[in-house]
Amino acid sequence: MATKNKAPKNKTSNWVRLGLFWAIVIIGILTIFAVVAPHESLKEVPLSEVVKRANAGDITRLDIQGSEIKVTPKGQSKPTETTIKETGTSIYEQGLKPESKVTVNQIPPAQTSEILWNLAIIIVPVLLIGGFFLFMMRQAQGQNNQAMGFGKSRAKLYGMDKQKVTFDDIAGNDSAKQDLEEVVDFLKHPKKYEELGAKIPKGVLLVGNPGTGKTMLARAVAGEANVPFFSISGSEFVEMFVGVGASRVRDLFAKAKKNSPAIIFIDEIDAVGRKRGSGMGGGHDEREQTLNQILVEMDGFETGTNVIVLAATNRADVLDAALLRPGRFDRRTNIMLPERKDREAILKVHFKKKPVDSTVNLDKLAAKTAGSSGADLANIANEAAIIAARADRKKITNNDLTEAFEKVAIGPERKTKIMSDKEKELTAYHEAGHAIVGHVLPDSDPVHKVTIIPRGGTGGVTWFLPPEDKSYTNVYEFKDILARAMGGRVAEKILYGTDGITTGAGSDLRKATEIARDMIIEQGMGTKLRDQVFHDDNGGMVFDKMTHERPYSDDTAKEIDKEVEALIKEASRRAELVITHNRDLHKALADALLEKETIDEVEVDKILKKATLPKEAQLYTPAA
Repeated sequence: MATKNKAPKNKTSNWVRLGLFWAIVIIGILTIFAVVAPHESLKEVPLSEVVKRANAGDITRLDIQGSEIKVTPKGQSKPTETTIKETGTSIYEQGLKPESKVTVNQIPPAQTSEILWNLAIIIVPVLLIGGFFLFMMRQAQGQNNQAMGFGKSRAKLYGMDKQKVTFDDIAGNDSAKQDLEEVVDFLKHPKKYEELGAKIPKGVLLVGNPGTGKTMLARAVAGEANVPFFSISGSEFVEMFVGVGASRVRDLFAKAKKNSPAIIFIDEIDAVGRKRGSGMGGGHDEREQTLNQILVEMDGFETGTNVIVLAATNRADVLDAALLRPGRFDRRTNIMLPERKDREAILKVHFKKKPVDSTVNLDKLAAKTAGSSGADLANIANEAAIIAARADRKKITNNDLTEAFEKVAIGPERKTKIMSDKEKELTAYHEAGHAIVGHVLPDSDPVHKVTIIPRGGTGGVTWFLPPEDKSYTNVYEFKDILARAMGGRVAEKILYGTDGITTGAGSDLRKATEIARDMIIEQGMGTKLRDQVFHDDNGGMVFDKMTHERPYSDDTAKEIDKEVEALIKEASRRAELVITHNRDLHKALADALLEKETIDEVEVDKILKKATLPKEAQLYTPAA
């Protein structure tokens, strides 16, 4: 449905103010021009000299206009001199003899400049005062309109004149697109469904991690459906005044019903749809009234309107149960992180309009970017173009792509950071410790790259990449991840002793502790606490953590701490066994890092080809 665009009121008001301003400027310029009009350049002489010369016959003509006299000397065709006489007196009274041969020409006084000046004195102040009052009245009217529209919806209506996004422009998310294509098909062909007694879902909730394309899919629905599409953020409903949000909800749904069939898209609905009475996000009457109004509008007494609500969130766990029930959001569409084939398709979309050379391998990049969202992949493509442009290249190379991927994934290189020889040596042995442990352990991901060049907030990086996408992680893989995380700290202890350990392993230890605690609390992978989960759903809010009780006792908390400690100690012991058993190869890898600073997977495999796993570091199936 095409909608006719109307000129915004504020644009008309700007034109009025601009026209008034230029009218005043033009009147002022004309007035000044009339009053200070340029005169002929005449020589000023005393009146007594003019009279004396006139009586002597040296002047042929006197043009008198008011008190000004223009003098034409003998032998001249036009006035060259000027003088002034007293107002109200005759030139003859000033001494000019009547018998002189001077032609005296009386010219009536010009009233134009005086009239314009008088008019300017009257009109210009009136215009200025009138303009000031007009401006104040318009400002007051604007404030009044704003006050009157305080409860009006601020949803943006996307019409046919916007650049459309269609499902063909979005790669991956096939299941999500199928759900939304049904919505579009119902809006286009409602009778096909009504004849079979089918009812289209009133609401579709798009749930997914940030950057997975929820808003883009909603825009694609707008582009495919060719119906009015009202878009608004959940935070735009809530104001400090109670009742404003509910009023905006009513106005939004009224507009949508008036233009039905129509689609309403509420982005980040968790801003207004949080659970009521849970204390999450704090008590807020305005937010709860707004949520109540949304619930009523979506499934109240009024039915049969072809208005479909799309909503997006990455926090579906905090939404109110009444909002999620059938009849409101009947359908929940989970938008997952893209798989390898989807990542390749997304990369092809983003590189469609970018010039690339023959070395670019998007399939290989798709294999490396497991766990990346569509927004991450778009960022990699953009960074690759920026890197190529900075190097004054006309096409993007595979090296640009690799550098962009590493910059997005682990941060930019900080080559300007100056490190001492001792710090370089420490970093090399630290990163070599991570690499050799991860290389030897059977359930660890392979090493992708090792560098001692500072990147992001780290002094060096050992990068492990899974060879393929994985949906599950077993206990052996978790324990190998813990062991390789402890490899850096263990390498420091072996090299410098217990007293020589540094803060370089701080992030490794934090990550290892988080993984160990997740294994015990969330995955039931403990020894004594096997198959027990102690999930604490407090929404991640600091205030909630302070006020909510733990779902387990103090004795259980102590047992959890013991289990975590046991996992960390086991990981540290396995890392130490691996590094000690392969001491020479560990040193060889560290020396190679000191020489080259960055080593890729091929060179790592070559150096650590003979590295072996000691029997003591092997894992055995824990007792049930």
